Amino acid sequence: MRPGDKVVCINDRIDPDKAEEIRRDFEIWITKDKEYTLREILDNNGIVTGVLLEEVHNFPKFFKLINRYQEPAFAIWRFRKLNYATSIQEEVQEEELVLTEDVPGRQEETRKAE
Repeated sequence: MRPGDKVVCINDRIDPDKAEEIRRDFEIWITKDKEYTLREILDNNGIVTGVLLEEVHNFPKFFKLINRYQEPAFAIWRFRKLNYATSIQEEVQEEELVLTEDVPGRQEETRKAE
């Protein structure tokens, strides 16, 4: 996965023993089966790869585990990359050109027939 990729949340569950911590760190939480766009991927010092999403913005916090301020990231395992068809079939539209010029001889014939 990389920034700009469309993903779907496959796991929004919060372990009961981490619920208080999650509520403290995240103002906005993710929703299972909802599509998101990756904004950034964070290594988090090799502890757990996290992702930031275009559709979700939380306030940065200080995390002792990584010893820095950053926006809380969602674990990458909570998402699956969406694989949309990469080739778009173009419809070729053929247009028929129809001349609508007045034909003088026909106009005269029409007038004569009236």
